[in-house]
Amino acid sequence: MADGLDLEAMIARFRARAEAVRKRQIPPVEGEARQAFVAQSRLDFQDFAMLADAEATLEDGVVTLKIDLRPPAQ
Repeated sequence: MADGLDLEAMIARFRARAEAVRKRQIPPVEGEARQAFVAQSRLDFQDFAMLADAEATLEDGVVTLKIDLRPPAQ
């Protein structure tokens, strides 16, 4: 499976997914369902955005995603 795996394309897909979640409209739901949808959207965006910022490496058939969560240097 590692043959032909394009890590840059994989990261780009996560970037596109994060953008799609950010632009996703809230369906016509109310109350708890609306709150649940908004909460899930926040988590989806966070997860996809973190993966979109990852540095990916492939060594011996193992993909490693390195995500720097430190605040930007001032």
